[in-house]
Amino acid sequence: MAPTESRLSIGASVLGASIDVIRRLDTAGSELTDDDPARVTVLVVGVIHGDEQAGLEVVGELLDMAPGDLPANVDLYLMPALNVDGLARNVRQNANGVDLNRNFPYEWGPIAQPGNWQYAGPSSASEPETRAMVAFVEDLRPDLTVWFHQDAFSIAPSTGPDRFVREEYARLTGLPLEGVTGGTYTGVAATWQRRTYPDDTAFIVELGGSLAPGEALTHARAILSVSQMLP
Repeated sequence: MAPTESRLSIGASVLGASIDVIRRLDTAGSELTDDDPARVTVLVVGVIHGDEQAGLEVVGELLDMAPGDLPANVDLYLMPALNVDGLARNVRQNANGVDLNRNFPYEWGPIAQPGNWQYAGPSSASEPETRAMVAFVEDLRPDLTVWFHQDAFSIAPSTGPDRFVREEYARLTGLPLEGVTGGTYTGVAATWQRRTYPDDTAFIVELGGSLAPGEALTHARAILSVSQMLP
């Protein structure tokens, strides 16, 4: 592991698997203090739905970048998977059958019943993965968070005060900026972040069903590029 990398566990899944985050800094960036106004903290979540795994490739590209390729002011936190149990079983939900992206503590609602693809859990933040992420974000307060999904091929939301950041991401990647449809959207992780911390930027990137050659690198570079637009 390079001197500019460190690994931490933010908690454990239902089945006890560690939820890991890798922190990466440019050599110059590692000299920034936590309260330096030039620091931009970026969090990338590769997998929250265990059967939507293309985001792992974007995380992999960011992990493979030479330290000198990272902007000097970026403090980069890479979470390959929040839903580590779902990823291991290639299923959408966690080991309790809960859709983690319906379980966050903002406008949570009792969606469906166990066994349904959008089952939101018995209560808000009922799942250990959700609670671990809430605590981590509350402590880290990332300036930018990107949550990867599949396969609606879009960036969401399409409105809001930080739309200019998402517009640039859309331009760089070729994904359209539009709302996601086709389900009930309460207890959503990115929405929880935006509503709880309105000064921070969090959005969803819905990749396609599979990635074209070079597409993961395009998204990795887009994340770093738009990070420089934040105050």
